[in-house]
Amino acid sequence: MHSTGTVFDIKRYAIHDGPGIRTTVFLKGCPLRCPWCHNPEGVRPAPEFMWWEARCLGCRACEAACPRDALSFSGSVPAVNESACDLCGACVAACYPNAMRLAGREMTAGEVLAEVDRDAVFYGRSGGGVTISGGEPLMQPEFLKELLKECRRLGVHRAVDTSGYADPEAILSVMPDVDLFLYDIKMVDPDEHERLTGVSNALVLDNLNLIVAGGKRVALRYAVIPGVNDSAGSVDALGDLAASMGDGMQVHLLPYHRAGAEKAARLLRSGPMGAFEPPADDIVTSVCDRLREHGLEVRVGG
Repeated sequence: MHSTGTVFDIKRYAIHDGPGIRTTVFLKGCPLRCPWCHNPEGVRPAPEFMWWEARCLGCRACEAACPRDALSFSGSVPAVNESACDLCGACVAACYPNAMRLAGREMTAGEVLAEVDRDAVFYGRSGGGVTISGGEPLMQPEFLKELLKECRRLGVHRAVDTSGYADPEAILSVMPDVDLFLYDIKMVDPDEHERLTGVSNALVLDNLNLIVAGGKRVALRYAVIPGVNDSAGSVDALGDLAASMGDGMQVHLLPYHRAGAEKAARLLRSGPMGAFEPPADDIVTSVCDRLREHGLEVRVGG
């Protein structure tokens, strides 16, 4: 029996989620609450609504279409009664200017692989493949495992982008079918990590060691956020951690951008977003140079 999973996006021709040209599949659900999250629509496990104010005509056809009276307006802004809403999508279907949509839908592995197969011609030529991201893909371990096995059957390179905050047994179950782990390190300092994300990083670091000990290829990813994790101490802690993992460890720097905050504003519920600024080029260069002093291979982008 094929499992299903909740997918909130499939990005084709992705070039920052692993080597080559890739298709990135985003699974819903994340145990962290990072206030700079790039994909806030991926945090909640269930589908949820997003609304584009600039597209809305104020016709309220969405409200009229709801069979459970779960949608109402406060002024010009729609509000969803989550206890009444069953996510049927009638409001989305009725919104002809596409101001309303559901972020997240149930898909089978076969449906996802049909999307993946559309770009298969690019994988071999570019050394690319499929990246399973999120949210946190390991929150849907059975679905993730099935996706990876199907990609393996098709001969497609498989990467998993993870925060590492997951059940070690889930990691062990998928490890044989993963070619590359893109491992997101938020902060190395445990107190700062818990203060900013809501969870300890002890499990994150334990799972990193588990994956490295298993002989899997890993690249550490680090979102550069001014005033949060770009200090000399934070960068040196990352450098020491990466260097301790052995030769060949790569670090991919991901300069913070505001796209996540813009998406959070479209969610019809309050989100955990904070006010951050993208780093200037000289900050990214400084972080890059400091990490290279630890003998690491560093690149900007994934």
